[in-house]
Amino acid sequence: MNVFDQVKIDTHCHLRDPQHFPYAPDVAYRPQGQEIGAQGYFEQVMDCFNVRHALLVGPNSGYNVDNRCLLHALDTGKGRFKGIVVLPQDASLQTLEQLRARGVLGVAFNPAMYGVAHYAGLRPLLQRLAELGMWAQFQVEGDQLVELLPLLDGIAGLRLMFDHCGRPVISRGLQQPGFQALLALGREGRAAVKLSGEAKFAESPFPFDDVQPYIEALVRAFGPERCMWASDWPYLKAPFRLDFGPMLRRWERMFSASERQQLMHDSAAALFGFS
Repeated sequence: MNVFDQVKIDTHCHLRDPQHFPYAPDVAYRPQGQEIGAQGYFEQVMDCFNVRHALLVGPNSGYNVDNRCLLHALDTGKGRFKGIVVLPQDASLQTLEQLRARGVLGVAFNPAMYGVAHYAGLRPLLQRLAELGMWAQFQVEGDQLVELLPLLDGIAGLRLMFDHCGRPVISRGLQQPGFQALLALGREGRAAVKLSGEAKFAESPFPFDDVQPYIEALVRAFGPERCMWASDWPYLKAPFRLDFGPMLRRWERMFSASERQQLMHDSAAALFGFS
């Protein structure tokens, strides 16, 4: 079976619909043009490429802690979507419980954008997430994970997830401390990782051949059951044109049909409760 015919779950994508959900006034970046993707259009993309479900991630760009666009999709998507939101660090247990009831699985944190020091007071929120069995999702880059780890240690039941392969610095090699710290979390069974976002850290042009050794190392360390494909649609700040189809085609070269079944569907179905 080819990659297009396989049923898939997209574990990292964004909805941006400023016509119906205007951007927050204080955001640092306001996506435009091909960076915009409304729910109705994305549902057509999903149908074209046999994507059955998607985990929507609240984008800092455009919306920051305004989750109305994402929550509307959860409420109207007929079970196709679950969500990861962006919240203030003082979000209460009651707020988290209310969001969980609407299909929110966790909260996204972005040290790659804000730096690790921005999250110095994060542990109480992480403890609330652990209490509710919700995910703490992080986008780190370079060696940020090494600095972040003390915030994450010692919280029983905390469900950790990392975006975009941990965004290593390709030219520094597989032994760089941040990537090794991510692999260690995988070997310890403490986290899940999204195999995505190649355009954010590759140093070679499409089809990003220099990223493949990092993806292979992550699958070995985490095991296929805790690794997941994600599109990162609609490709915010991409330095060149990207399209859903060619990005998918790369996976036929990297993985067999049975491996793709696990990485592109079964892992996410089990971890996120998609039926």
